[in-house]
Amino acid sequence: MSNNIHPLLKEALEAHGGYDRWRSFTGIASTIRTGGKLWELKGAPLIPVPRRATSEFRRQWTRVAPFGEPDWTMIWTPGHVKISAGDGSLIAERDNGRDAFDRSFHGQWDPLNLAYFNGYAMWTYHATPFVLADPGYEARDIAPIEDAGERLRGVAVRFPKDVHSHTREQCFYFSSNGLLRRHDYTVDVWADSPAAHFTTNYVDVDGLKYPTQRSVFTLKPNGTLDRDFNAVTIDMSEYELF
Repeated sequence: MSNNIHPLLKEALEAHGGYDRWRSFTGIASTIRTGGKLWELKGAPLIPVPRRATSEFRRQWTRVAPFGEPDWTMIWTPGHVKISAGDGSLIAERDNGRDAFDRSFHGQWDPLNLAYFNGYAMWTYHATPFVLADPGYEARDIAPIEDAGERLRGVAVRFPKDVHSHTREQCFYFSSNGLLRRHDYTVDVWADSPAAHFTTNYVDVDGLKYPTQRSVFTLKPNGTLDRDFNAVTIDMSEYELF
C-alpha cells in the first residue's frame, strides 16, 4: 500500500475488506450478464448470456468466455488482445488495441475493439477500489454529491500512465458505510463521453465486498444523468477469488 494513501480511500478499503486481504489473492472471476444501449449503438450487440470474466490483480490481464461464439474466448492485456476458438486456433488478434478505435460517438466497433473495451473495463471493475492504494495512484479531495437523498463522499484519482482504463482521472464516491456507490469517468475510446457508474447489492466474497449490480448512465452537458441512455448494465454473480 502507498504510504500516503488518502484518508477516505483508507476508510473505504477497510469497509471493502482491507487492502492487505485483497493483496493476498492473485485475481478474481465472476459470472456476468451484460446489457444496455451502448453495444447496439456501436454495432457490437452483446447477447445477455452468462459469461465468465477472470482478471488478475498484479498485472492487467482479463479473460472472458464465451465471447462471440459459444466456444470462443478473448484475452486482453494493454498491449495485445486476441480471440481464440475452443480448439486453440486464433480467430483474430491486435497489438496496441487502444489506437484502433473510431472514437466518434457513433463510430462502430469491430470484435477486437469490443474485446479491448471489455478487457480493460472488467479489469477496472474487478480491481477497484483496492488497486487505488497501489503506488502510482494519486488521490485528491472533491466535493461530496447527493444521490437519491444520500450524501456521497468522493475522491478524484489519477491513474498511472501505464494503466489502461476508461481515462486517467476518475472519481469515486462512497456511501456512509464506506462502500463504493458511484464511479464517474469519461470514456476516452467513446468520444470522451462522460458517464456515471452505480454499484449496488454488495456480497461478501472471502471477506471482501463486491457489488452484484452495475448500471452506467451517460451525463448531459449540465452534468445530470441522462436516464434515457442506460449505456451498460452488468449483473455479476458467482465471484471466486484465487
